[in-house]
Amino acid sequence: MLIKILGSGCAKCNRLEQLTREAVAELGLTADFEHVRDMEQIMAYPVMTTPALVVDEQVKVAGRIPSKDELLSWLRAAP
Repeated sequence: MLIKILGSGCAKCNRLEQLTREAVAELGLTADFEHVRDMEQIMAYPVMTTPALVVDEQVKVAGRIPSKDELLSWLRAAP
């Protein structure tokens, strides 16, 4: 599983990464994390605001920090 956090490295982006790492650990999954800070790379995704979460190249959320339950449901459903 490849998880990308899209954002400049602000507090919200870092919080999203922390919550996602906790959810991955809670589920006992293996995932590679990438924090994408380059604006050109971020613009390649259909997001208008950051932070954004991309799981296996699918945008799950943008512009807000999801709840832990949302994160867990998305990660459980990932192939």
